[in-house]
Amino acid sequence: MSIFFKNKGLFINGITHLSPNEAFTLLDDDAILIDVREEFEIGYKKFDLKNLWYIPFSDFTNKIESLPKDKPLIIADSYGLRSKEIVIKLMAQGYTNVANLNGGILDWKRDGLPLAIDKKQELNGQCPCQLKTKK
Repeated sequence: MSIFFKNKGLFINGITHLSPNEAFTLLDDDAILIDVREEFEIGYKKFDLKNLWYIPFSDFTNKIESLPKDKPLIIADSYGLRSKEIVIKLMAQGYTNVANLNGGILDWKRDGLPLAIDKKQELNGQCPCQLKTKK
């Protein structure tokens, strides 16, 4: 476990899972939030932060070497599952200061944390397979 994330979040099976509020607080302490959602998923709703990097899940393996090992990394996606996969990959590559954002941007929004929303790109539909931009 990372010293940076010690006594933070939930530590389950070797992975630290942070609540959105915990993650938001840690971003003021020099952590970086890495959003791994695909381009089509970030069109209308984005994290509104200064310490934010976008690296799509589909391209992450190619970008691992570009990530700093000396900074705490919080990995985020839509709801916290693909980000957990990325945390496991990073740990396998020797990263120790890494945590998962539990609940992803959905819980981030629920908790009222900073978002940039483009209403023109907002998605509509009951199922992810039916999502399309509103007109």
